[in-house]
Amino acid sequence: MIGAIVILIAVAIAMGVMLYRNQRQYKQASENNYNMAFFELVDYVQNVETYLAKSLISSTPEHGAETLTHLWREANLAQSYLSRLPIESQELENTEKFLNQVSDYSYTLSRKNIYNEKLSQEELANLEQLHGYSVELENTLNQLSEDLNNGRFDWGELSNKGKVAFAQQVDNVSKESFSNLEENFHEYSGLIYDGAFSEHLTSNETKGLTGEDIEEEQAKQKAEEFIGKNNIKEINNLGYSENATIPVYDFSITNNNDNTINISISKKGGHVVYMNTNRDVNSEVISQEEADKKSKEYLDSKGFNNMKETYYLKQEGIVTINYAYSQNNVIMYPDLIKVKVALDNGEVLGVETTGYLSNHTQRDINKVKITSQEAKKDLNKNLNIESESLAVIPTEWKTEILCYEFKGKVDDREFLVYINAENGREEDILIITNTPNGTLTM
Repeated sequence: MIGAIVILIAVAIAMGVMLYRNQRQYKQASENNYNMAFFELVDYVQNVETYLAKSLISSTPEHGAETLTHLWREANLAQSYLSRLPIESQELENTEKFLNQVSDYSYTLSRKNIYNEKLSQEELANLEQLHGYSVELENTLNQLSEDLNNGRFDWGELSNKGKVAFAQQVDNVSKESFSNLEENFHEYSGLIYDGAFSEHLTSNETKGLTGEDIEEEQAKQKAEEFIGKNNIKEINNLGYSENATIPVYDFSITNNNDNTINISISKKGGHVVYMNTNRDVNSEVISQEEADKKSKEYLDSKGFNNMKETYYLKQEGIVTINYAYSQNNVIMYPDLIKVKVALDNGEVLGVETTGYLSNHTQRDINKVKITSQEAKKDLNKNLNIESESLAVIPTEWKTEILCYEFKGKVDDREFLVYINAENGREEDILIITNTPNGTLTM
């Protein structure tokens, strides 16, 4: 027994030593990764400040485009390395927003330079404002570099603080360093101007989300009305999703066929954001055209009018159809609703309205300054145009552009070309892919 106990103790000590070494190695590896990310961040922020300074004195569109393209790249990389630090994203919200807007703004100005247009005084003033903030950010990061090199803080301490307020996280770490990182931006609210990015970058406004805030019980009633009380066996509250794109109350419903339906109701206005019925579809009886007809009738019955089918995808007996809002025959692609239809009986199994609720509003479609013939003149001569119309398309910066949409073919391959209806610029080109299971774009 004594021998066995001695062996067990020895094994326990050996395992403890091994675990301790592994933990130390893991901690050291994490520290090295965080250090690398931090010093890369410092370098890229220095480059951001340098290129912002150069952009202020650039005198030709050609050199300006080159400088602003470099600025766009460096700001993107700075964002990437900032996100790798072990700090809650909300604690560096303004710093992230600043780098994001530098990236986006420099990109749109570089495009202007590419078209041989000089920057306006207002745009130069915006760059000067951004440069001032970049200098402050660079100085703060340099101070942090000194703190890190002198061992005044430990990345492990920051990563283990959880969701404690950032000011408290850094209070015992370096009072005049990390706390200043956000303090530099306490008045930074983003650029306010009439250009392509204006308030879209700093506002989370959901234009189609109308009405007052509702409580959970009211949301439950909305869910019951949407599904139909006579079709519900049981309904359970799943809680409130506050951090969703649109804050929602979630519910699980068992219908009369014992299928489970998940549904989400927005806190603001009580709109249906998401609904999905879980049931197997084992056959395809109805056609794509019939499915489209049934889903349009469904949307009309739920108050979503003037929706036009755009693309669809068929999988395992279910077709998902994308619909965009049509305003006076102008397609509003940002106002998107997805509908799932079962091809065995035409039942609508699901609907997702995030795009519509986020963007739907009545647009000013009188900004057309060129004719369709003028828009066509610079199109590829090999493009055999099959149809044309006006459309509002979204950008990756959550802005919108009114365009002429030209659909055509080159060597039996289908394309969509979007020409800005105000200035004739080519904004985007999509390839249409037709498959037995649907129509997609890329």
